[in-house]
Amino acid sequence: MKAQLIRETFLDFFAKKKHKIIKSSSLLPKDDPTILFTNAGMNQFKNIFLGLERRSYKRAASVQKCLRVSGKHNDLEQVGKTNKHHTFFEMLGNFSFGDYFKEEAIEFAWELITEVFKLNKDDVYVSVYEKDEEAFKVWKQNIGLTSDRIFRFGKKDNYWAMGDTGPCGPCSEIHYDLGTEVEKGEPSSLIEKGSDRFLELWNLVFMQYDQDEKGKLHPLPSPSIDTGMGLERVATALVGKKDNFDTDLFLPLIEAISNLSQREYPSHDEEDIYVRIIADHIRALTFLVADGIMPSNEGRGYVLRRLIRRAFRHGNLIGIQEPFLYKLVGIVSDIMKDSYPELLTSANYISKVCQSEESRFSLTLSSGLRTFNQYIEEAKKEGKTMLPGSKVFKLYDTFGFPLDLSKELAEEKSMAVEEKSFYKELDEQRQRARLAWKGEAQQKGMKTYEELKDLSPRYVGYEKEKVPEAKAIALIKKGDKVQKLNEGEKGEIFLNQTPFYAEAGGQIGDSGILKNPHFSAVVEDTYSPIPELIAHKVKVISGKIKVNDSVEAAIDVSRRKAISSNHTATHLLHASLRHVLGDHVKQTGSLVSDSRFRFDFTHFAPLSSSELKQIELLVNEKIRENIEVKTKITTIEQGLKEGAVAIFEEKYGERVRMVTINDFSKELCGGVHVHSTAQLGLFKIISESSVAAGMRRIEALTGEEALKHVQETEELVDEVQKALNSPKKEVLTQIGKLRDSIREKEKENKQLRQKFAHLKYGKIELEDLKIKGEEKIKVRDKAEVKVKEIRKVKGISVLARRAEGLNTSELRGLADSLKQKIGSGIVILGTETGQKVFLVIAVTKDLIKRVKANELIKEIASIIGGGGGGRPDFAQAGGAKPKKLDQALKKSYSILEKMIR
Repeated sequence: MKAQLIRETFLDFFAKKKHKIIKSSSLLPKDDPTILFTNAGMNQFKNIFLGLERRSYKRAASVQKCLRVSGKHNDLEQVGKTNKHHTFFEMLGNFSFGDYFKEEAIEFAWELITEVFKLNKDDVYVSVYEKDEEAFKVWKQNIGLTSDRIFRFGKKDNYWAMGDTGPCGPCSEIHYDLGTEVEKGEPSSLIEKGSDRFLELWNLVFMQYDQDEKGKLHPLPSPSIDTGMGLERVATALVGKKDNFDTDLFLPLIEAISNLSQREYPSHDEEDIYVRIIADHIRALTFLVADGIMPSNEGRGYVLRRLIRRAFRHGNLIGIQEPFLYKLVGIVSDIMKDSYPELLTSANYISKVCQSEESRFSLTLSSGLRTFNQYIEEAKKEGKTMLPGSKVFKLYDTFGFPLDLSKELAEEKSMAVEEKSFYKELDEQRQRARLAWKGEAQQKGMKTYEELKDLSPRYVGYEKEKVPEAKAIALIKKGDKVQKLNEGEKGEIFLNQTPFYAEAGGQIGDSGILKNPHFSAVVEDTYSPIPELIAHKVKVISGKIKVNDSVEAAIDVSRRKAISSNHTATHLLHASLRHVLGDHVKQTGSLVSDSRFRFDFTHFAPLSSSELKQIELLVNEKIRENIEVKTKITTIEQGLKEGAVAIFEEKYGERVRMVTINDFSKELCGGVHVHSTAQLGLFKIISESSVAAGMRRIEALTGEEALKHVQETEELVDEVQKALNSPKKEVLTQIGKLRDSIREKEKENKQLRQKFAHLKYGKIELEDLKIKGEEKIKVRDKAEVKVKEIRKVKGISVLARRAEGLNTSELRGLADSLKQKIGSGIVILGTETGQKVFLVIAVTKDLIKRVKANELIKEIASIIGGGGGGRPDFAQAGGAKPKKLDQALKKSYSILEKMIR
């Protein structure tokens, strides 16, 4: 049975069991700061389990794309080594929100795997939590399994939690026996140790508790069911294979990798592992980029970067030296196209992102190897036989070197690696990342808001700008519920109905006024601390407000209109970008304020001035057409069917708002908009820039702000025209002439400065003086060296002195010139520029075996509070202690005494 048929069969089965079929959510978890990536099917239902969100259905089923490469559920190191672990995988799941519980969940699972999928009952074993008598009883009495096929395990194996906090409960796992040829032994112990002989096919989680930060369990509002079955594993069982990588989800990829590396698979050697790692990682990175994640040095982007580098390095190990992963993206898209058709339109873009990152890492890898060799050399000089873990970690963190690679390279140099200190550094980094992950902080203080989840305020801002009578149903001050807010105090007010839009979808929250005859407050911002709860951040201007008081709630209308104009402009811009650049363009983020807006989107190259002009003209054309902006409420399925664009970063409920601008733009959007495009007045792009590799940003203005920008630009041009005393049409020509003139003067100035430097520091009389060491200096040009400034150090001529009034480029030029004049020796020059000091060292070629400039500069640079580097024959350094320059120059002789070989 092929993977697509398995997906369809699973969803059809649960649809017949009256489950609502839900589309997979993004790999970026929305409104859940506790996790980096969606790692289970239940993530998108978490707020329902917690009672923070309501849906019209109590049963659901989905095929969810998941990623497990970070946090508690991290399978990265197991990938390729086992037949069943993956970073990216699809989870088939059925869910009950306070409807059915253990009995029905177990019965549904058994019916599907034995009667529909027709797996051999004799190959199925189950495990239950050791204290869960109810589940044990259902398996034994209802299903008819004998006791020797039901294993009781502890919390480690049969108790599930999404993370350190959140929904959790006992679970029952269904295991499938692949046969004794994989491994012989007693099933219970093999399952407990994670033997490859048994596939953990399906995990049935009986969601009963919510675990808080202190580890305390709180009963959930109603017991629920969360199940997860890995598509890759069930596919393996249904095709009678022993390995997930032998299914149609992976075989085309493995064939392509084998062709690229010109090797057979399987070859039953370690390189088979590398092939599987590549096949796994290419799926993960394809879906990550498709969901809008870009390679970077932090957070989700860093995980993506590591996956690309890890896969690329394993390609190197099987003989693929050039970038190759990008060639596999199209194969992933083709394998997955039936369930994820969006990959087909994104494949070219994803390939470009991947190729760029591979090329960059290829250069980094070369640098990493140089650094590795340097570390080896340093360790050997110190008489060490072990490469320090801190150095190995730096290679891992900076250059993406896996530990195995460092161990392998070290072994080639007859050295070992300090693994213990490496893992210590790795653990410390994970701790730092955990502390830095802003989501953890966002979770704190949410309990107060969760207590207000049943308030159910009504948002009326689409139709009204003012509500004459709204009731204050709750008040918060400094994170705690209070009964009143007094004059001068700041806090949050919750109303039973409100015209204030809460910040969402990139649009900032409304501001305005709350008042009654005895009270007035400025609403500074509006936001939703948890879904469906609207908080008004206020400062009380006069009087006081108590819970249950009535107020008039009025938004700042002019500010709202400006925000609405900018929000509608983002829709016009999005559609125009797709029209001009192509369908690969996807919105990856936005910020819509009253003064301007920014729009982030996927595109691999900077936009040309011609493209920007086309886009700007197209948006303004639609503004002049005075098109009605229509909205309607529909289901997400119907909206997508009608061609609406859904933004990947947004989380949509059952009912969605679709914003339509004729046949030009159609998006699912909950924000506020104008009624007609003509209300925008004017659209003006003010900047286009890069956010990350493959991601661009446009900042733009509409209405009065756009007009003001145009007027200010015209005023600037007029001022320039007056200053140049030139007609407007000739301004650029005049500027060009001035630029050429300035360049010519700079060139002349540079030449004069160089002549001055050589006159002052290079031309000197030869004095027949005895030098330290009782030797005379021999020079090529006897008319141009002042002997009294040169000293001998271990038979080497050394010139160390200040050279005032020179910039860094001129100082380098002078050092090179003096080196040529000395013929054989070392030149050390220093100069002050403001609060900085700059040093250069030049060593003639015949001496670099005795002393290296790049080693000498490090010793001297420390005196001036800086650092430097370079080549053996030339090096430079900067420092922040100009007063130490003379000391550094003077000390350079004694430093050389010790260094010269």
